[in-house]
Amino acid sequence: MTYIKLNKNNIDNEHICCAISDKKCSESYELKKQWLKKEFDNGYTFLRLDERAKVFIEYGPAEKAWVPVIAPNYMMIGCFWVSGRYKKNGHGKVLLNQAITDAKEQGKDGLVTVVGKKKYHFMSDTKWLLKQGFKVTNETPAGFALIALTFNEKANEPKFSELVRSGECPEKEGYVAYYSNRCPYSEYHVKVSLAETAKKRNLKLKTIKLETVEEAQNAPTPATIFSLFYNGKFVTTDISVCMESKFDKIMSKIIG
Repeated sequence: MTYIKLNKNNIDNEHICCAISDKKCSESYELKKQWLKKEFDNGYTFLRLDERAKVFIEYGPAEKAWVPVIAPNYMMIGCFWVSGRYKKNGHGKVLLNQAITDAKEQGKDGLVTVVGKKKYHFMSDTKWLLKQGFKVTNETPAGFALIALTFNEKANEPKFSELVRSGECPEKEGYVAYYSNRCPYSEYHVKVSLAETAKKRNLKLKTIKLETVEEAQNAPTPATIFSLFYNGKFVTTDISVCMESKFDKIMSKIIG
């Protein structure tokens, strides 16, 4: 098994796993690459299998992470995905072990990541990570959990910032979508798919793009790839809700 670590020198000629063949998201795909190039300067890592596959892990210093989390001297795992026929072949453990090795070599106190108390879209597998030794350190009313694998028992436990502890956003009317270029799907589906879906249904919609780490760290949601709120309440991280073919079905299950 061969893995590739992306950097500024090779990223233009390498794929980043997601949206490989989705032509609609080609612009969003390039925006994710631009986002990565900037984050490499902040110690960010993108490690993937050397195949045309969705098998990869992203991580970097928690202080520079695009999430409203307080976890000094931890390494924050971003996207971590092993899909399709590549599951159950040991790739997840290999990628996680590399993140552990890098964190220890950099003198970090541990690894931390945001997950759902139940399975949330675009988030790591909570049950699997708990089996690997991660423990829950904090939770929010919106169903998010912060889990950590701690190397230093004297380190402070990671926690969510105050901004996400209510599980609500400041805008209390209509639909509000928060998103960033952390994902190659978000730009297109929020700006195009969700906008068209809302317009056809005459729904009030506000979209908020998180364009800096400061904005992301001050967001009312720890799911800064994509979060949808309705009348101030968190609804979902499932970006497929943006599409007209999925919107009514997903929303009916959540808000009736």
